[in-house]
Formats: sequence, C-alpha cells, structure tokens
Amino acid sequence: MSSETSGGSTCVHLLVLIHGMWGNPVHLAEMKRVVEERRGQPSSEKGPGGEQLRVLVAETNKEDGTYDGIDWGGERVAEEVYGEVKRLEKEGRKVTRFSVTGYSLGGLIARYVVGILHQRGFFADVKPVNFNTVATPHIGLPRYPTFLSSVFAFFGPKLLSRTGEQFYVVDKWSKNGRPLIEVMADPNRLFYQALTLFQHVRIYANAVNDVTVPYLTAAIETEDTFVNHVEDGLEVEFDQEYAPIMKSYTRPTSVVRPPKPRALSAQWFKGFKPNRPLLPPALQFRFPYNLLVFILTPVLIPVLFTLIITRLSLASHASRSRIKKLEKDESGAERLVHIVGRLEREVEDAVVDMFDNAGTSTANRTASEPTLVVPVSSSASTPLSASTSRSGSESPNSDLKLVAAVEGSANVATEEQHSSVLALNATQRKLVAWLNTLPGLKKELVFIHPVRNSHAVIISRDVKRFPSHKQGEGVLRHWADHFII
Repeated sequence: MSSETSGGSTCVHLLVLIHGMWGNPVHLAEMKRVVEERRGQPSSEKGPGGEQLRVLVAETNKEDGTYDGIDWGGERVAEEVYGEVKRLEKEGRKVTRFSVTGYSLGGLIARYVVGILHQRGFFADVKPVNFNTVATPHIGLPRYPTFLSSVFAFFGPKLLSRTGEQFYVVDKWSKNGRPLIEVMADPNRLFYQALTLFQHVRIYANAVNDVTVPYLTAAIETEDTFVNHVEDGLEVEFDQEYAPIMKSYTRPTSVVRPPKPRALSAQWFKGFKPNRPLLPPALQFRFPYNLLVFILTPVLIPVLFTLIITRLSLASHASRSRIKKLEKDESGAERLVHIVGRLEREVEDAVVDMFDNAGTSTANRTASEPTLVVPVSSSASTPLSASTSRSGSESPNSDLKLVAAVEGSANVATEEQHSSVLALNATQRKLVAWLNTLPGLKKELVFIHPVRNSHAVIISRDVKRFPSHKQGEGVLRHWADHFII
C-alpha cells in the first residue's frame, strides 16, 4: 500500500515502513497517517529535486512470515521496494530519494534491506536520506539473570524458528559461523557501510517499561541507567512539544533507601503493590470482571501457556519447512548470504596469508588475536555512552541533556546494582562498540510510565482498541517533523 502523490514534479522520495514480529501493516497505520499529514500533503515541503513523499508499508513479511528470519524478511522487503519503483515508473515517476523506518524486528530487517540495495547498486542513482528505527533490538535480546529471562532465552530460538535464533545471537549465518546480527554490525561489511550512506540516522528507544525490547538493545548501550528509576527517584523533563520524548533527566545526589519493613506488617504488604499494571491491556477489565480474571488465574495460566506453546511450535515448524523450500529454490538472484559468505572466505584467506608471512613478531601474538577476521579500529573497542559524540560529529543524543548528578558511594552502589542486573555477552558488547561508531548517529529516549509494556505504545500501535497507545503520538510527530524530505 502506498500514499498517492500529486504535483508537477515527477521525482519521488520513497519512504518504506517495516513492522515488527507477528506484525502486519495495520500496526503502522498511525505512523503512516502522521507522516502523510505532516510531510505528504500537496502543500508540504518538497525535496531538492521537487520530490514528493510516497509511503510504502511493507506487506509480504507479515504475521507468521516474521518467523523466517531477518535475512528472508529483508529479501522480501527488498523485492517490494523494487516492485514499487517499477510501479512508479509506469506512472511516469522516478524514485530519486529513499528512506526507511523499521519498528522492532522491522528495524533489523531495514538494516538488512539497505545492505541488499547497496550491494545491488540501488544507491548509485537514488539518494539515501533517512534511516530510523523504533524500539529495535539492535544487538539482539539480552539475557537477564532472572528465571523468566532464562526460560525465554532457552525456548526463544526453538519456538521462533530462524528469527528466534537470530534474536538471541545463536545462529551461524555466515560461512565461518558468525551470527547475522554480528555480521550486520561489522564496520567492514556492506550492511554497516550502507548505513553510513544515509544523511540522517536516528533511533528511538524506550527508556523504561519495554518488556519486549529493553532499553540497552534498543538504545545500543551497555548500561541501563533507568532500571531502578522509581527507587532512585529519577526526575524526568519532557520535550514540551514531543512528550514522552525525554529532554533531560536528573538523579538525586544521594539515594536514601528506607529500611526493609517488618514481615507481614501493613508496610510490607504495600510493597507488593505494582507501580504498573500486571496484566496486558487485553486482560484489563473493570469490576467485577477483573475480580473474575484474578480468581480464574490459576486455571487460565496453564491453559494459556499450553495454547501459546502449541501455537508457537506449529508456526515455527511451518517456518522451517518454508525456509527449506526457499533455500532449495535456485531460480532467483544470488542471495546476499552467499555474497557475504564468499567475502568472508576471501578475508579469512587474506588474514591467513598475513599471519603466514608476518615473521617472528606475529609468532609472539596471543592465541586469541588470530581469531579476529577483520581488524577493528581502537575507537570501536570501547563502548561509548549516550553523551559521547561519534566520529567527530555532534552527540547522537544532543537533544537529550543528561543531568546525572550521582556522586560518591551512591554512584558506585548504583553502578554495581545495574551491572548485576544486565547480562550482555561478549558478542553483544562488541556490537555496541561497533554500532556506536556510526557517523552522526542520534538517539531519542522515550519515557512512558506507568504502563505494563511500552513497546506497542511508542508507535501508537492500536489506538482504537487501547486509547493508552495515544501516548506515543509525540514520538511519531517528532519522527515526522525531523524527517528530511
């Protein structure tokens, strides 16, 4: 589906929107509406060549198709892009500028898509302008030291087919066994290089309450400074025009935690009161129906759990069968996985030759060094904070003034507490370092509280069924208003 354009110019700025896991184009209806109202009207600002906006919401990868992996999803969306370009040509129009925005899994698919387009020479004639992601697990899904997180990390790769393996960075996508997400973040690979071509790269991340895609993977960070925001008394200043986007936040100079209440006291029972809803919106009912739900919870939980496991298992099995058929089909163009695999083998051969001919100095290297396929610059080896500028450009989060006034022992205690909660593996920490070297990368943090899960709210995914999703409209307006036409 696409928006209609009108006017004298035949030049088009094509914007592609990509939904997330289990998603469909309807999930991005508000995003499409906002950008067309603010940037796609006949009277709206035009591009330098008179380009008018055309919005394409990807459709071929919806619902169970999202099980098939980032790569197959990317291949499908790339074909949609070429199909839309051909349709526009039949209308007498020409795509001269290109942008893409991905939500959740859609952001990873977007990164794969631009790699395909770059490899095929699409950007030789088309200017890449805006690359945006919203609540995207850029470094995969982290594993927290909790029971539920361990359960999801165990079952996710098994029940979510190829996509689950890639989410948890346990796949062996390249010919030498590297996970796809790692290859996509490598500065020496075409996926990363394609991102550097874009004039404007900005990511939006939920700072709190995103149960689906936590802060550190959406914001590409190694430390979660918001994990105990309630206990720490965090004070947030919102962007007046684009709330719930954060303008700044302040942490008290000292955090004095009250002593633990005596067991079974009134204060002890109050501690069990959640600061956000326990149930998802679909199960939040008014009295007396809410009471009935709680009474039936011991029965509903095992029934729902069984239904969910069965549904995921069937969908995963169907996905794996579908992937086998796709991989046996040799009729299409050479897939990007084959091209990248060939490049990796060439690099490996070059590295082997380098070590074979390096002389005695190479023999004294540590055993771990030869395992590095591609050398990385020193600037990429240290994770960078959100307030650190990349590649000499402005801070990626320059609009967010971080006023973290934690000092002394309180600071040390907080850092220790946060590090004990987070659990990034070595690969994920490397991805953070690599991705934070993207030139001009900007980050916008969103503070939606209290909600049970802010993942759907950030894009106003279903405002008709859940009015609370309207809280995310400020994020959509910010995205549309900062969109370079």
